Amino acid sequence: MRELIERIGTRFSRGTIRYAMFASFTVSALLAILLTGVTLYARFSTQLDDTIEGENQMLVEQVNQSLDTYLRDMIRLSDSIYYNVVKNTDLDEHSVSEEMRLLYNTYSDYVENMVLFTGDGEVVATAPAAKLRSGVDVRGTPWFAQAMERTENLHFGIPAVQNLFVDAEHNYKWVISLSCAVELTRGKDTQLGVLLIDLKYSALASLFSSVKLSGSGYVYLIDGDGVLIYHPERSLIASGLVTEGNQTAAAYRDGIYTQTWNGEKRSIIVRGVGYTGWKVVGVVDQPGFTMGSSQDLLFVLVIFCAYFELLIFMNVLLSKKLTDPIQRLKESVGRVEEGGESLPIYVGGTSETRELGTAVQGMVDRMRQLTEDMVREHEQKQKSELNALQAQINPHFLYNTLDIIVWMIENGQREDAVRVVTALARFFRISLSKGRNIIPVKDELEHVRNYLLIQEMRYKNKFRYRIDCPAEAENLSTIKLVVQPIVENAIYHSMDFMDGDGLIEIRAGVSDGALSITVADNGLGMTQDVVESLLPTGPESNRRDSTKKGSGIGLKNVQERIRLYFGPQYGVSIQSEPDEGTTVTLHLPAVPYGEMEDT
Repeated sequence: MRELIERIGTRFSRGTIRYAMFASFTVSALLAILLTGVTLYARFSTQLDDTIEGENQMLVEQVNQSLDTYLRDMIRLSDSIYYNVVKNTDLDEHSVSEEMRLLYNTYSDYVENMVLFTGDGEVVATAPAAKLRSGVDVRGTPWFAQAMERTENLHFGIPAVQNLFVDAEHNYKWVISLSCAVELTRGKDTQLGVLLIDLKYSALASLFSSVKLSGSGYVYLIDGDGVLIYHPERSLIASGLVTEGNQTAAAYRDGIYTQTWNGEKRSIIVRGVGYTGWKVVGVVDQPGFTMGSSQDLLFVLVIFCAYFELLIFMNVLLSKKLTDPIQRLKESVGRVEEGGESLPIYVGGTSETRELGTAVQGMVDRMRQLTEDMVREHEQKQKSELNALQAQINPHFLYNTLDIIVWMIENGQREDAVRVVTALARFFRISLSKGRNIIPVKDELEHVRNYLLIQEMRYKNKFRYRIDCPAEAENLSTIKLVVQPIVENAIYHSMDFMDGDGLIEIRAGVSDGALSITVADNGLGMTQDVVESLLPTGPESNRRDSTKKGSGIGLKNVQERIRLYFGPQYGVSIQSEPDEGTTVTLHLPAVPYGEMEDT
């Protein structure tokens, strides 16, 4: 080896200038191109992997939040039946069937049936009306036994076929049983009973079936013991044709894990479902885009060989005249390697040098175009996710509004009830807006006015409000549902503590070609630390905020939506002082309605 190196060195030192230039430039150019390709490949590969992993985590988290909302609704239904119906009813004098039927009609999209049993397993009431099958003793069922043994808890079962009641068509559905112990009153005596709510399995499955992780990834649901509750291949698993690592996943805490299953590596994303012991599990195959795949390595080898042949062909014909153009070409490639992708590649010298420069420029242009396409696709996906979040209607607000209407009718306040119903209809008409995301400012403020009218009925003597919009701002464009979440926060976090002297002022204005919409209240206010935490600018600003009360579209989501549609120079600003109130301002461009594309 040493003799070979010495021979090459001797030949190099005694060779012609053309040979020396050919050998030195070939080696240096090959190294530069190889390092550039490997560096760019590794960097973009890592960025793409991180992006895909983040999006998969976000999708699993959204499924977990949707499931949490669904289960909370079912728990509220159980509490409503018990505390508002069963607990206040003497079964010797009154029946609870009608009240249960009304509640069933409200939740019929999610509930298969609701049944109230005595502690001896006798049916007290059902919704819808049904007849218990002959010979059925519910006392031996797991859901009944668990409810009677642990009377203080709610119990969620695993999927099973509901076959307690007679069905002439033998159309028995898959359900998930929710059961709890209740106290039944008969005259002066009380006894334990069991309330059973059979949740439609199809309703729960719909939360998962529409979610698609990257590649062939999927999401499934297990209980605390690893028993499958939902899986896209549930029937194949039950028949033994497919296996799943659900028992292993049951031992995982919330997080991301790497698992080898059937000889293949895959990522496991685990999120626990509160108060049930269930876990949402996302499965994504590995690797998707890595240096280890044979196709990628073959592609790199082909490119390397192509450039090697091109360099040899060019260097045979090169002369002293090519030294400077080649050096300049190498420098421009080096700038691309350092991240200056927007800088032009040098194209000059002889035709061969120009061809090489053009080829490198084309490669950089293609990479730049791919990067822009990836960013554009990511922004479009963010818009779709925010639009899906915007489309979620908080059932808690609707339930409270309907409760107000029922109360007004029962108390003879029919005119007030008509006002609330009319405001609610207008509220949801503007919320839908025929699928449009961009609406006039006057429609957005009318939407807020209807919302405040409803809340004013709910919070009697708590606060007043004023809405001021000059004519020049009425027909400007705004994103729908950006003012109402701010007003909602003002009510829940400020007006809820007032006693008749609360004031919310909403003003729109135009200045220097910009539109501003301000929501000010005279509530408790907040410190500067709290203000900064509401709209963080670090990595946490990309996380979805989950509000405990309200529409679910918080300040950060309003900020994201404004910036996605109008640019980073617009958004939300907050001014607040403790005990002096809070002012939230939305900054948007002054664009006449109809001149902006609605995406």
